[in-house]
Amino acid sequence: MTVAWTAEQILLGAAALLLLSVIASKASGQLGVPALVLFLAIGMLAGSEGPGGIYFDNAQIAQTIGVVALAFILFSGGLDTQWQIVRPALWPGVALSTVGVLLTAAILALFATLVLGLTPLEGMLLGAIVSSTDAAAVFAVLRSKGVQLKGQLEPLLELESGSNDPMAVLLTLGLTRLLMEPGTPMLELAGLFAQQAVFGLAGGYLFARLGVWIINRIRLGYDGLYSVLTIAVVLLSYAATAKLGGSGFLATYVTGLVMSRYDFVHKRSLSRFHDGIAWLMQIAMFLTLGLLVFPSQLIPLAGVALLTAAVLVLVARPIAVFVTLLPFRLGWRANLFVSWVGLRGATPIVLATFPLLAGVPNANVLFNLVFFVVITSVLVQGTTIPFVSRLLKVNDPTAPSRDDPRETWISDLTAQLNEVQVGDGSPAAGRPIVALELPTNALVVLIRRGEGQIIPTGSSVLEAGDRLMVLANEQDLAATRRIIDGPRP
Repeated sequence: MTVAWTAEQILLGAAALLLLSVIASKASGQLGVPALVLFLAIGMLAGSEGPGGIYFDNAQIAQTIGVVALAFILFSGGLDTQWQIVRPALWPGVALSTVGVLLTAAILALFATLVLGLTPLEGMLLGAIVSSTDAAAVFAVLRSKGVQLKGQLEPLLELESGSNDPMAVLLTLGLTRLLMEPGTPMLELAGLFAQQAVFGLAGGYLFARLGVWIINRIRLGYDGLYSVLTIAVVLLSYAATAKLGGSGFLATYVTGLVMSRYDFVHKRSLSRFHDGIAWLMQIAMFLTLGLLVFPSQLIPLAGVALLTAAVLVLVARPIAVFVTLLPFRLGWRANLFVSWVGLRGATPIVLATFPLLAGVPNANVLFNLVFFVVITSVLVQGTTIPFVSRLLKVNDPTAPSRDDPRETWISDLTAQLNEVQVGDGSPAAGRPIVALELPTNALVVLIRRGEGQIIPTGSSVLEAGDRLMVLANEQDLAATRRIIDGPRP
């Protein structure tokens, strides 16, 4: 029987679920359980077979929520990426997000075919769905546990987990089509795969440059509108790229990644805003997926799901990582740790809704199997990451936290406060600070204009006669003066 919900009931239920999720994220550290599992548990308890009694079995709505949530999560992950830090890990990360995903899917497909009795295509579909690691799951666990890693391990994990979703999406969509249309030529699928990748990369880059250009030149009267503007950039990047035949997920990640390399107005506050949006999207996605699953359908699959999870974690992922990273010689300890931190999150569950909606045979079994595998992965791997990092001696407790805002201010102890004059013929006059492309570590902290003083933002437009108080070291100060003074005749 369908129950009609009033607007007040819907809002009250949503508020209660969000509040419980926030409290759960706080309690996860004390309980030693990743917050993502608690979000799923809250959704399942609120569902039709839990005390909440909310009946929800609409896979289409769940998929739509999941797609929108993943777009914002990937954008936020790209925007938070510090390019100068991840650059040394670029090629290992790209290799893991492509070849590593494919090898993981193939190895698990072999197990599913030989042991579970699935057809080769069904086995490959299962492997593709669970082949990617989840950026939200990986970094929620690393940050909540305070794990600091040696060398390039953290940038490598960040790049891989943020960029391997598109590969898993392309494999899942292609295999779903093959199962529904067995006569589809492989050459056509290969062309579609290339189109999705190329258009996704190009769309992400173009929308990133467009977003930076608009943000720096639109000069909005209300600071809050810049947040609205970036939301539009994310939605436009995903939807327009997908409409043109590219990978929307790849586009949103590349948009955030490219934007992170440029200075734009309110960059720091916008990054924090999208970090909050990403958390909201994670909670919404996990709650929805928790509501969608029926726990009574999971119990009969427990044995098979645990065996599948064991093969994925202990066999498929390690083999894929060691083979993929062999040319980069990171060492067996680093490879083993990367293998163990391959957490599965909401992405595989969202991907499992695609064959479900397409009507693929056994899709409901695949969905429940994937759900169980994800919970097992996050529970087992997520709770043991600190222990494994110490066991393999890849942790570095002395490394500064990248999330500590004080690091930005104390990174250069040689910086001093200096005054720089904007002369009458300065090319900086009439331009906003953000458009000057000052050195990254040069900070304009105050503008003295006439008898008054202005606390600047990136959108502050300089005028001839302004005296800028610049915090910088000697090298960055010299570069700042050259930009302000302009080329000498």
